[in-house]
Amino acid sequence: MRRLYFALLRGLAANAISRLGVFLTTSAFILFVLFFFATATGWLTNAYLGLISYMALPGLFIFGLALIPWGWWQHSKKTGRPFSDLFAHQFSEEDVAARKAGAPIVRVVLLLTLVNLVFMGVVGTSTVHFMDSAHFCGTACHDVMNPEWMTYQGSPHAHVKCVECHVGEGLDALFLSKLNGAWQVVSATFDLYERPIPTPVHNLRPARETCEHCHWPDKFHGNRIENRIAFKRDSLSTPMYTTLMLKIGSGEEGNASGSHWHVAESNAVRYSSIEDERREMLWVEVLQDDGSWKRYTNTDYPQSVETGEENVRVMDCVDCHNRATHIYEEPDRAIDDKMAFGQIDRSLPYIKRKALEALLGSYADKEAALASIETSLHNYYQQRYPELLPEKSDELDQAIATLQQIYDRNIHPQMNIDWGAYESHLGHRDGPGCFRCHDPALQTSEGESIPMDCTLCHSILADESAQPFAYLQSLDLLEPGSEKNVQSYFQDEFWDAVVKEQTAE
Repeated sequence: MRRLYFALLRGLAANAISRLGVFLTTSAFILFVLFFFATATGWLTNAYLGLISYMALPGLFIFGLALIPWGWWQHSKKTGRPFSDLFAHQFSEEDVAARKAGAPIVRVVLLLTLVNLVFMGVVGTSTVHFMDSAHFCGTACHDVMNPEWMTYQGSPHAHVKCVECHVGEGLDALFLSKLNGAWQVVSATFDLYERPIPTPVHNLRPARETCEHCHWPDKFHGNRIENRIAFKRDSLSTPMYTTLMLKIGSGEEGNASGSHWHVAESNAVRYSSIEDERREMLWVEVLQDDGSWKRYTNTDYPQSVETGEENVRVMDCVDCHNRATHIYEEPDRAIDDKMAFGQIDRSLPYIKRKALEALLGSYADKEAALASIETSLHNYYQQRYPELLPEKSDELDQAIATLQQIYDRNIHPQMNIDWGAYESHLGHRDGPGCFRCHDPALQTSEGESIPMDCTLCHSILADESAQPFAYLQSLDLLEPGSEKNVQSYFQDEFWDAVVKEQTAE
């Protein structure tokens, strides 16, 4: 059988074109098997070599297969002999089994055909599996996707595959994603993509088909305490606390209030925005109990309302959580977070102010920025606090390294990504957020506006205060420095009275 197999390969190589086809097909097959086992065992993880093994080699294999019959057709055309005569002529006199009986040849042809089919099946599934990996998505197009890859790795969804949110389930989603991926390859090859890349909210599957596979709407309930620490720009980098009781809710009976009211199945909010950018609303509608829609029209854009009927969107998770994974930090808050976790020592005088100045400097490129951050901080403390350096040199080095990491993670000049390039709609700290809809300019025909009461979504227990629960302390409900579980205040009728009193104020 082995002799017949090699005889068949010789027979297929009728001329130079067919011989090239046999060579390419065989070589691609062998190399793919090697690459497949290398990636399966974890020995090979490079995305570019993965592209070669899962895309280039299968393409080469198919191209080689196509060359074989084309070479035979060219050979037949040149000699004027039919395929059957040429095929019989290709075998040697010694190959009796191949010349006198068609069955062995047929079996070998069928065997090779089966091998080709199995090979292409393995190639197809392996290619899809490889291209669905987060490593491929983040590193295959390094310059384009590197910013997203860096933010993804430190995100709340770092262990969730990209395709689970960007593709979703189903054959139609898979097909459309691969079609879109083909265009992305063309865009990256010929430099046709935008810089920075727009947030792909228009291409995402509905949140109920992606987000809600893990974040169950019927589990949205209760309240959550969030304590935010910001540091002043004085010599002590004094900490200031903002403590919020976030009202999550579900929108369903018993938990009707709270931020997740907007996406409850029993409620519906739809809107239209300028150029469908989801930032400046033309109008907002809320479903009423009788099935009608209550419309709030933006009085600042009365002439554009008619065009807003073309792009109507039903509100879901990503209207607020538009940067749920690829989260770009603002410099002020990034420094605060690192200081809160002790990665920047606030015992360094004026460290908050100098750190912010270093991050917001104007630099020619990233390399110059990272070098200047180090130089500027070293020079400042050398000149102003030389007596401090021997004692705090390690702390200063750590602060510099942390600031360089913040800059490297968030700023990408090659993609025109600077501070504020990607605005978060969650809350209202980094952009209009909630106030896109909760805006006095949005009014009904009777002049009614969407409520803007802060206590709709949270109660403020401290607002840039020296104590994290200043409001409770002001009511003599919490001793300063008390270790009592603050959450216990929010589990009974007591908190209802606190909310009523705060709202009345």
